[in-house]
Amino acid sequence: MTAATPKTIPEYLEQLRVALRNADPALVQDALYDAEEYLRSELAENPGTDEATLLANIATSYGAPEEVADIYRDTEVQVSQALRTPPPRPRRGLLGQFFGVAADPRAWTAMFYMLLSLATGIVYFTTVVTGISVSAGFAILVIGIPVVILFIGLVRLLSLVEGRIVEVLLGERMPRRPLYVGRGQPWLARIGAMFTDPRTWSTMLYMLLMMPLGTVYFTLVVTALSVSLGLVFGGIAGLLHVAGVPGDWMLVDGVIVTPWPGVLPLLVLVGVLGLFVTLHVARGIGMLHGQLAKHLLVKTAQH
Repeated sequence: MTAATPKTIPEYLEQLRVALRNADPALVQDALYDAEEYLRSELAENPGTDEATLLANIATSYGAPEEVADIYRDTEVQVSQALRTPPPRPRRGLLGQFFGVAADPRAWTAMFYMLLSLATGIVYFTTVVTGISVSAGFAILVIGIPVVILFIGLVRLLSLVEGRIVEVLLGERMPRRPLYVGRGQPWLARIGAMFTDPRTWSTMLYMLLMMPLGTVYFTLVVTALSVSLGLVFGGIAGLLHVAGVPGDWMLVDGVIVTPWPGVLPLLVLVGVLGLFVTLHVARGIGMLHGQLAKHLLVKTAQH
């Protein structure tokens, strides 16, 4: 059943949202932003035309909501296929799957995200805490209103930045355009909408969580890599010493300390296995964190 021709821009956007109700929330956000941007621009360029007439004309150029929804779905499939990292070759058996993680780009990018998250977490946490403090301090003054608006705008901007990082490094589809905020509404209504939008507060929660999460991620990766690489290179150095290779570079306080020679190959093996385990853990954390970011940063089609 075809929906009635929309008479206003909000009606058009609502029909587009309904047409995309089963699509990815990030895709819905981008489609709604693009549609409102285009419709508002057309309305501004034709000041003597009412919205109903304008939307009727646009239906033949930009497209009806259902047609636009189909175009976005098709385009999303093509773009996703073009940008998707090459999938690792399927591995047979438990050993193949275990060691095959080294060929999965998502494992490496997830590990890099975990290292980067300490820096981004500090930035996000500092921004939110400072913004809330400053906004509360100026709340009783007239200047408090623009300060709050600037703070929320900065939070939304950082949300887009984090979304792009998550999409590139973790492979989770995130918005590429900001959240549309009803630009046809009065300023007070738009400000009120920002405060009543659950996504504003969930975004701040995400940024506060990134501080402890980033600390844990960074510590986990650095510790795992340090221990694994220490075992590998320490075991190899011990084997070289046992083989008679001169090595002043192995001196610790003037003494070369090595465990029982029979243990050295085991240390190297444990270190190598630790590197692969670290990659598996990083890939798993990357998948979970991508879902967390999607849940807290992206406005769903039902909201």
